[in-house]
Amino acid sequence: MNGRALALVALALALAGCARVPARSAGTDAPTATAMDGSRDIVLAVDNPLEPPAIHAGSNLLGYTITGHYGAGRRASATLAALREQYGWHEVAGWPIRTLQLYCVVLRPPRGTTREAMLAALARDGRVQLAEPLHEFATYGEDDARPRHYNDPYAELQRGFVETDAALAHNTSQGGGTAVAVVDTGADPAHPDLRGRIRSTRDLVDGDANTFAGDRHGTEVAGIIAATGNNHLGIVGMAPDTVLDVYKACWYAAAGAPGARCNSFTLAKALAAIVETDARVVNLSLGGPADPLLARLLGQLLQQGRVVVTALPPGGRMGGFPDGVPGVLVVRVTSGAPAPPGVLSAPGHDILSTEPGGGYDFSSGSSMAAAHVSGIVALLLAIDPGLDAEAIHGLLLASSRPAAEGLQVDAARAVAGLRRLARTEVAGDRR
Repeated sequence: MNGRALALVALALALAGCARVPARSAGTDAPTATAMDGSRDIVLAVDNPLEPPAIHAGSNLLGYTITGHYGAGRRASATLAALREQYGWHEVAGWPIRTLQLYCVVLRPPRGTTREAMLAALARDGRVQLAEPLHEFATYGEDDARPRHYNDPYAELQRGFVETDAALAHNTSQGGGTAVAVVDTGADPAHPDLRGRIRSTRDLVDGDANTFAGDRHGTEVAGIIAATGNNHLGIVGMAPDTVLDVYKACWYAAAGAPGARCNSFTLAKALAAIVETDARVVNLSLGGPADPLLARLLGQLLQQGRVVVTALPPGGRMGGFPDGVPGVLVVRVTSGAPAPPGVLSAPGHDILSTEPGGGYDFSSGSSMAAAHVSGIVALLLAIDPGLDAEAIHGLLLASSRPAAEGLQVDAARAVAGLRRLARTEVAGDRR
């Protein structure tokens, strides 16, 4: 445990007082995730090392650089061609993961071969780095100054915003200079309360960004985190000056469906893309079974200093993805029942947020609770970008306070605790 984490423990006591490139181009978002079969398809990965450029006769290394394009290299292409010839699978999609130097494919076993038999054979094949079922995932719907004043008409109806004293925290920080990656369904970039807050969007499901305008879950999560304040409209985000990168990795199986679906393919592409960005916070209001490939990617993001916030599964059982990955911040809906060890509690019942088409409505679930925590994390990082996930987790636990239904994170107390810690460190340096 580092010095800052030890200081936060003290503060807690005080406050308690992938290879043929498919015809559609594997390096793009073209393959349609909705056409994949989570009951049959397999994710397979092989080595795909970065390759230096060819050296031409009469030339030297000066002036030559490795190409910026990273697709299926010669080794990966040869390996996958041989594997495909041997096992006779059908390739659904393929994509490179530069940061892991892997090339992945989603494959479908040939007729007459079960997925279990194919996985067993691939597990024994030394050319294969990883082979796993194509997993499916789901979103989880269901005190030193006066608070900052907002002219947004629905601000007082925001249970989470009010109960966590976010307006008071905003006297110190509104999240400016931080970026939050939201991996979810799309989020409506034309919503009046989200204009200017979403700096980038990527569709990893079917490549049709037009579908963002109708994506409910991601729009709700985005509004809780970053809805614009003092614009005489709607609501205020927990971190209204932060910016969002929205990665559509989940989709609705049918119009009006209560929940959205994701899979290993779309989530891996989203996480690999985030590795190349400056987003410090990653919001994953979703979950499903343990997934080795996704765990490796998430582990890399954590090693880079990202703070990953996820939602506790509705049944409360942990150990899947992403809640089972060490180092992530797991958030449940505030409840009178004791929280599992280390799990944070935040408002998640009847939460007012943005809806597609410029509207607002109430929603519930640990997805909403996780979004509140992502916003608070952005507030803290705007004050001290050097904070790591361990320090933030300790601070949020230490600054949680009793609410009507039990202990709950508190934005104002977390910000005040961080400022107090900073003053203590400065005083120590002076001595």
